Amino acid sequence: MESLNRAYGSLVRGVVFPLQELCKGHRTLGMIREMKAAETLPTADLQRLQQQRLQALLLHAFHKVEYYRGWFDASGLRPQDIQAVPDLTRLPFLTKEIIRENLDRLKSSDAAGVQRMATGGSTGKPLTFYLGPTRVSSDVAARCRAEGWWGMGMGDQEFVFWGSPIELKRQDRIRQLRDRVFRTQLCSAFEMSPAVMNHFLDDMERRGCKKVFGYPSSIALLCQHAQKEGRDLRKLGVRAAFVTAEYLWDHWRQVISDTFGCPVANGYGGRDSGFIAHECPAGGMHITADRLIVEIVDEQGRPLPPGQSGEIVVTHLDTPEMPFIRYRTGDVGALSAAACRCGRTLPLLERIEGRKTDFVLAPGGRTLHGLSLIYVLRELNGIEQFRITQKALDRFEVEIVTAPGYDRSSETKIRDGFSQRLRHPVAVNVTYPAAIAPSASGKFRYVISEVISANGLAANGQEVGVR
Repeated sequence: MESLNRAYGSLVRGVVFPLQELCKGHRTLGMIREMKAAETLPTADLQRLQQQRLQALLLHAFHKVEYYRGWFDASGLRPQDIQAVPDLTRLPFLTKEIIRENLDRLKSSDAAGVQRMATGGSTGKPLTFYLGPTRVSSDVAARCRAEGWWGMGMGDQEFVFWGSPIELKRQDRIRQLRDRVFRTQLCSAFEMSPAVMNHFLDDMERRGCKKVFGYPSSIALLCQHAQKEGRDLRKLGVRAAFVTAEYLWDHWRQVISDTFGCPVANGYGGRDSGFIAHECPAGGMHITADRLIVEIVDEQGRPLPPGQSGEIVVTHLDTPEMPFIRYRTGDVGALSAAACRCGRTLPLLERIEGRKTDFVLAPGGRTLHGLSLIYVLRELNGIEQFRITQKALDRFEVEIVTAPGYDRSSETKIRDGFSQRLRHPVAVNVTYPAAIAPSASGKFRYVISEVISANGLAANGQEVGVR
């Protein structure tokens, strides 16, 4: 059976996946080859590669993107004035506010095959942007390279615990067929009741599972449930659990590793910022430096040296359709000056300190990912910022900073949306402050549950949730 599984995986990687990418018109296969070649380049060669791709992106932005052409003309600079990564400080930051105000001016005039995407962002403010096939290919290739470090790849039996409605709404017949061929099973992180988790575990045992991917909080919750049920997940033979989209607490890593009997590989990135970094088996958090540039800046926007924490700023070099140049992610982290003992020369993030959200507990006892309520608000117009606080099982307070286009009748939609997600009528009190202050830690939490959950996810009073 194991030899058949390996043969099938080879078939998917060697034939099915290349055919899919060819039909999509993506450059994923070529990028995978380029990335594998770049991961061990001498540092000087890697820096030259970055500079070449940076120059190409800046020239493209100047000639094809109205926003950047206007900025270069107003500043008196030209793309050729930015010769090396340190020269990036001469360019302005790209912020979420700038994207909201200049969305169409930021799209390349020759962009083709772009998708209009949305993310709630770490501050709860909705952000819409354009995602092009070049960035999509780059992100898929980066994930393939990172999974290859762990001896995994396309076609290996996989269970994905994810919560974005964008993915979940695509479960039509074609997508279901594609997932079946690639042996990927998508499980909703929004629905993590004991009965649903038993169903997930039954599927894993019946179908087989060699890798797990998704939110660490949801995977940890599944593992804790399996332990309570006395189900031995080590017998599945999971080789690695790939986690992303949240801060990976040590206790989550431990429970996942202990329950599946496999290593946990952390990944960092975002729908807006791309595939920024991934952990290798030696423990190094390698930046995808051949495809993007990471800066760490202080509150005044000044670059910080390795070891010092600041805001993570990303220039994604594979974004010609809508350039992300010096994009302020809102996340906090630090660069490392160390070299990884794995031998890969891709530079390292020393640490990541991202924003987090809580789970919420439904009246029926179901534990839901905090994002399940965020998406209710994200679908409404005219919301500048928000915060959701669960005061009791069936009582929520929602603070909304409004923008033009907001309609007070949306309160009914919020109440109905929450009740639908929680499968129980809930009271929702909506207030409209002029601004929403961050927490005492300085980090903005846009979903806060004051309800004490019995599932044990909160350890020692720590915040839990996603960035």
